[in-house]
Amino acid sequence: MTAFSILDLCPIVDGGTASDALESTRKMAKRAEDHGFTRFWLAEHHGMVGIASAATALVIAEAGHATSTIRIGSGGVMLPNHSPLVIAEQFGTLEALFPGRVDLGLGRAPGTDMNTARALRRDLEAGANRFPDDILELQHFLGDAKDGMLVAVPGAGSHVPLWILGSSVYSAHLAAALGLPYAFASHFAPDMLEQALEIYRSKFRPSAQLEAPYVIAATMGVMADTDQEADHLFTTVQQSFVNMRRNARGKMPRPVDSMDGFWSDMERIAVEHTLRHAVVGGPETARRKMQGFVEATQADEIMISMPIHAIDARLKSVEHFGKLRTELLERRAA
Repeated sequence: MTAFSILDLCPIVDGGTASDALESTRKMAKRAEDHGFTRFWLAEHHGMVGIASAATALVIAEAGHATSTIRIGSGGVMLPNHSPLVIAEQFGTLEALFPGRVDLGLGRAPGTDMNTARALRRDLEAGANRFPDDILELQHFLGDAKDGMLVAVPGAGSHVPLWILGSSVYSAHLAAALGLPYAFASHFAPDMLEQALEIYRSKFRPSAQLEAPYVIAATMGVMADTDQEADHLFTTVQQSFVNMRRNARGKMPRPVDSMDGFWSDMERIAVEHTLRHAVVGGPETARRKMQGFVEATQADEIMISMPIHAIDARLKSVEHFGKLRTELLERRAA
C-alpha cells in the first residue's frame, strides 16, 4: 500500500509570525505521527516573508523533538547553496539526535531569487554545475571515515539516506544513475511527471543504499468535512500561485469566498494547470482523486503539501488524509 507523508513549508500566515509558524510545524509533525504518516519533511527557502524554514536543519530538529517515531528530513536542502561538509555536519547532528529517523532530500534549485542565491553561495553557476559531484562528496562525508581524509563530525559513519528531488528529467537521470530514491515535485511542476518517472524506473542502477527504484510523487492536499469547505480552504493556495506569477509574494493569504475577480482568465488557466494533481475535497471526493493519482503514478509514496491558512484546519486535513489512507488500505485488504 502506498505510504503517505507530509511536506511542510513552515508557512508564516497573514496575521501570524515566524514564531507562530514554528509552533504550527511542531503541531503538524506530531499530528502526522499520530495518524500514521511515514515522513515529515521541511523545505529550504530563503528571502520569502511567508516561509520560516530557511534554517532547514534547525526546523527539522524542532519536528524531531515534537515526535518520537516518524521519519524527519528535508524536502529538500538546496545543495548548491551549501558546502557538502556543512550539510554532512548538520544532518550528522540530526542523526545523532534522532537515530534512524533522518532523511536528506537534495535539490539543485536555489530555493530563492538569484540575488539571494548569490548571497548564500556566491559562485552560484559553479554550484549548480557541481551538483552531482557535491552529492558524491556528501556521500563520502556521511560514510565511514578513512585515514587521511577530511571527516565530518558528527556525520561520518551516520549513513543518512540521500534522496534526489526534482521537477525535470535531469533529476530523474541523476537519481537513476546514482541508485538513489527519487521524489518528484508534481505538486507545483507536473508537466514532466510521467516522463521523469519512466526514465528513473527504466534506467535505475542498484546502489549500496537502494536495490530497486523508489518513487515519491508530491501533491497539494486539502481535505475537510465537505467539498465546499475544502474548496474554500484551497483558495489560499490559488491566491499564492497567482501572487507568485505577479511577483507579489507575501505571507500565506487567508481563504476567500470566491476567486472570481481576483484572478484573470489566463491566470486561472495557468494555476489550474499547475495544480491539476491537487487532492481537494471532502472524504469521498478526495478518495477518488487520490486513487486516481496513485494509479497514474504507481508511486511507492505520496508526499502531501497542505498549505492551509488556519492551523486548526491544517491539522484536521492531516487527520482526514490519515483516515483516507487507512480506508484505502482496508479496501485493498478486503
